[in-house]
Amino acid sequence: FKREFELEIWKLKDQRFQLFATYPICRWSGRLGPKLETGDRQAPEVFYWVAANQLNPNSRWRRSFNLGFPNAYDRALGRSGSFLMVHGGCGSVGCYAMTDAVVDEIWRLVTSALAAGQDRFQVQAFPFRMSEDNMAAHRGEPNFEFWQQLKAGADLFEATATPPAVAVCKARYQFRTGPAGNDGSKPIAAACAAPEGRKSSPES
Repeated sequence: FKREFELEIWKLKDQRFQLFATYPICRWSGRLGPKLETGDRQAPEVFYWVAANQLNPNSRWRRSFNLGFPNAYDRALGRSGSFLMVHGGCGSVGCYAMTDAVVDEIWRLVTSALAAGQDRFQVQAFPFRMSEDNMAAHRGEPNFEFWQQLKAGADLFEATATPPAVAVCKARYQFRTGPAGNDGSKPIAAACAAPEGRKSSPES
């Protein structure tokens, strides 16, 4: 959560995710809103997935992991950039800087999950906590429609305590309830999903 300068870690227990810890973000750069292009120094917002090959134990910022920007949604909108990280230290040109001590704790958590067989973990990056009051306070801003899309995913996670299944359809996010016990490892689908409750059928 950018505005609150907070990063939450959630862990799966008894088929549902529970809040494990909240860490202060030391610094992020830019303003509220998504990353649009290389060099804009914006920290990204949206849903990302991190696998073992995106971890860098020898980062110049202590340790880091690559968020995987641009994802399918970003690419559908022609957004550009690379190497957007969560890392140690307290400097940022588009990344989320956590300090060395905090990134060490996060590193132990994510590497243990991946070592235990989880393929990847989901990262949800928001401009602020997606409450009705916060949304109302930002109504009319250029990014409001985009933030409404993010809120749909945030609300689904809050209601089910399960990472949502995420797809991109016609340059918009689609969210569906994740199955029970879902660990959030299934990456974003660049395809239109059938409406929830309805099975898709082959095209004629």
